[in-house]
Amino acid sequence: MRTFLSIALVATLCLCQDASNPWTNSEVLQPATLATLIKGSKPPTVICVAFPVLYHLKHISHADFAGPGSKPEGIELLKKAVAKLPKDADLVIYCGCCPMVKCPNIRPAYKALKEMGFTHFRILDIPTNMNTDWYTKNYPSEEVSAAEQK
Repeated sequence: MRTFLSIALVATLCLCQDASNPWTNSEVLQPATLATLIKGSKPPTVICVAFPVLYHLKHISHADFAGPGSKPEGIELLKKAVAKLPKDADLVIYCGCCPMVKCPNIRPAYKALKEMGFTHFRILDIPTNMNTDWYTKNYPSEEVSAAEQK
């Protein structure tokens, strides 16, 4: 029941968000492209800026959690996650809580990275949600164990 309520809250937040995009088309990365890149010899740093419940259920393999981008504490976690990286680091941020056009987390995270001076980061295109656009396609993902969630 608690998970259902969390997901219902996420869905409600997603439906209330402004859909204007601050990024360019060249800053948007397709899921299939990221799936190939993270299997390569020099994968990008992948950062999840979603709500904690979503990250803890399942996330992109080797992704770091630094969200939610819609909350000040999430932006602070994002800043800590990238603090030691060079400004030209190869970064990919994603949320996947809902269709990207309504996502409450991705735009504030994008804005924060721009303000910090990062020059080579991209947004993972999640037009529907993580299940549809990533997990059902068997792209690299991992679940967090019960021990890690505590």
